[in-house]
Amino acid sequence: MTLKECFEMFGGDYEGVISRMLKEERVKKFILKFKNDPTFDLLTRSLEDENYEEAFRAAHTIKGLCQNLGFERLYKSSYEITEALRGGKKPDSDSYYQQVKTDYEQIVCAIELLDQQ
Repeated sequence: MTLKECFEMFGGDYEGVISRMLKEERVKKFILKFKNDPTFDLLTRSLEDENYEEAFRAAHTIKGLCQNLGFERLYKSSYEITEALRGGKKPDSDSYYQQVKTDYEQIVCAIELLDQQ
């Protein structure tokens, strides 16, 4: 699988991230690190513990990572949950987290396929 195919698999902005980082090797280095980033687990634990301020920070971090790496779908869903958590308040729906989880898992799956090559 090529890096471009990986991005296509999860609806990422391949052209945008290449224009920012200039080299495929650099992009690949950072997206391989993404799958080991603990922030998604922190978001999950914080929501389970009802620590909405910490969950907000985790969601905001995910949003920033996704914006930089061109992970468009996860950026959008992490934006939504960030806004729902803003001010440390409990989200009015679990669907925000479920969408983030789905988008995150798609990216990690694609990255694992890329990493096997």
